[in-house]
Parts: sequence; C-alpha cells; structure tokens
Amino acid sequence: MSSQRKQYPFPQFEPKWQKRWAETQAYRTPNPGEADFDPAKPKYYVLDMFPYPSGEGLHVGHPEGYTATDILARWHRMRGFNVLHPIGWDSFGQPAEDAAIKRGVNPRDWTEENIAHMTGQLKRLGLSYDWSREMAAHRPDYYKFDQWFFLKMLEKGLAYKKKTQVNWCEACRATLSNEQASGGLCWRCQSGVTKKELEQWFFKTTAYADQLLDDMAEIENGWAEKVLKRQRDWIGRSDGAYVDFAVTGDAEEKIRVFTTRIDTIYGVNAIVLAAEHPLVEKFWNSISSQAQSKIEKIRSDKLKVTDHDEEVEKDGVPTGILAINPFSGEEVPVWVGNYVMIEYGTGAVMSVPAHDQRDFEFAKKYGLPIRQVV
Repeated sequence: MSSQRKQYPFPQFEPKWQKRWAETQAYRTPNPGEADFDPAKPKYYVLDMFPYPSGEGLHVGHPEGYTATDILARWHRMRGFNVLHPIGWDSFGQPAEDAAIKRGVNPRDWTEENIAHMTGQLKRLGLSYDWSREMAAHRPDYYKFDQWFFLKMLEKGLAYKKKTQVNWCEACRATLSNEQASGGLCWRCQSGVTKKELEQWFFKTTAYADQLLDDMAEIENGWAEKVLKRQRDWIGRSDGAYVDFAVTGDAEEKIRVFTTRIDTIYGVNAIVLAAEHPLVEKFWNSISSQAQSKIEKIRSDKLKVTDHDEEVEKDGVPTGILAINPFSGEEVPVWVGNYVMIEYGTGAVMSVPAHDQRDFEFAKKYGLPIRQVV
C-alpha cells in the first residue's frame, strides 16, 4: 500500500461542478405556479446572517457558519423538502460608508466592488444558495421596503425620537454598539470611546411585549434555556406598579418609581436617583457643594465606556432632599446613585435592601437601615 496520501483535486473537480450547478440552477427554489413547483413538498427556510461588504473579503468566520447552514439546507433537500436558502449583503449603513471615506472612494463603488469579490468567494466555496434571490440592503429595490416599513411604524406611533446616551467615537464621528466599544476602545480605529447624549430613533417593541413573550411558548422545546432567558430579558416586560413619593417641602413635586415588588414598600430606606434625573437639577442649588462634586463625578464616570459585563462598584451621595413614603408616611432620604440609569424605568428607584441584592450592597456600604418586611 502506498504511503502517499491522495490529494483532493480541487482545480479539477470544483470549477466543473460549480459551473454545472450554476447552469442547471440546481439550488433555485421554484415559486408557486411554476412548472417545477410541487405544493406537496414540505417547506424549509435556511437563512444566514448576511455578510457586511465594508471589508475587502470574507474571513474564516464566514465559511465556518455558512458551512453548517449549508449542510442543513442540503440535508433537507435530500429528504424531499422545498428549501429556500437565499443570500444577500448587509450593505446599508455606516461601516461601509466609513470604510469608503477612509480610502477616499465612492461608497457605492466600494460596496459593489466588494460584493462582486465576495460573491466569487462564496461561489468558489460551493455553497448551495439560490442566487436568483440575492439582495443587497443598499440598493433601492431593497431599501424602499425599509422606508415603507419605517413610515408605517411612524404612522402607528411605533417609531419615535428621544435623547439617550450612546457610545461615541469622536475619531470616526460614529455611534458604536457595546460590542464595538469593548474595553472602551473603538473597534475600527482603537480610539477612546465616550458616552454622548444624542437624539436617536427608537422602536416601541414594548407594545408587543406580551405577544412576544406568549409566542415564545412555541419554541421552548427547541431552544436552550439560557438562550430563552436572554430573549425574555431583551423583551423586558415587567409587571408591577408606579408609586409617587412626595418631596418634603414642595407640594407640587413627586418622585415616581416603578416597582415589581409593591409588597416590600414598607422596607424602603431611601429613594435613589440617576445623576441626570430632573429633580437633581431642580434642587441643585440646595445640594451641598461636596455632594455636587460627587454627583459631577458620577456623571463623568458614566461617560467612560467599560466592558459591558464589568461589575461597577456601587457609589452614591445623599442630596439632603427628603421624600415621603405614601404608604407609611415615613420620610426617607433621597440619594444619587451610579447604578440607576436615567434611560431605564423612571430614572429613580426605591431602595429596599432587605429584598434586593443591589440595594443591599448600597445600604451596607453607606450604613443605611435594612428592614425586613416580607
């Protein structure tokens, strides 16, 4: 037996069969009404994440994922399914524009050239895509539907603008996701990233929270519990109540909090505000200069971008303001805390340290009373 290992003759076999697949449209999915469409066949949809054509080519992570889904598509075809396995390009947006501007070229030309190059790479890999359904997000025949869909959401009140803090790279003049700002550095230019308040568009996914959570029952048997938990957390529905705490000495002012545990309200030891809460500004002149300095520090620290999962030590300062518990009539101090986010909930929380780990850590650090009520 020969000790030499046989080499697969890529140059001989691959171009031949890839040409054959293209000529015969082997992976084209027929439409209803066409002669080769069989309505009796079960349907199966295999969708990959579309690659970004802002770079100059595919990287090893693309075929790693695409090979797995291609196996799935081929397996279902062999089992008699009518498989839809399309491909396209996530080509609309800032990364493609930034890459083109950096090189001093037209973004459209740059994007189309990259798509042509990456198309050749994907075809040489022999992946079983239906290329007749190729789409690109930067082309009008695609993004006109994005525009139509956005206008419909705007008409229904599901798209709205508000100011919020975003990760900002001054060098790129661009906003970044948490993943793109990992470690406080921009993923493209490695410049420092800060928080910046900008007006942004939002979609009111909360309007569909109940439906989204209820419909998750349909996939609970097929998905890992840790994935389902992340999805539920993203949907973010909270069942609870709003409570208004009156401010001592100001008959008109109230601090609204949201709680999922109204049964713990007799254990409230403080109200903790975000540093950007409007009440802080309203009573700024009555807050001591020492507390003002601490609040400014909390604000500036929030502008620093850290790893998303990094645990930040609880920090805070009393404002000297008092609020009245509407259930017990007890006066409780109003603090500013670095763990309260202005964009989350009402930007104020009622601290119940005996029944909340976050509040417990805060109370232990500052010697606040801890009263168990449940």
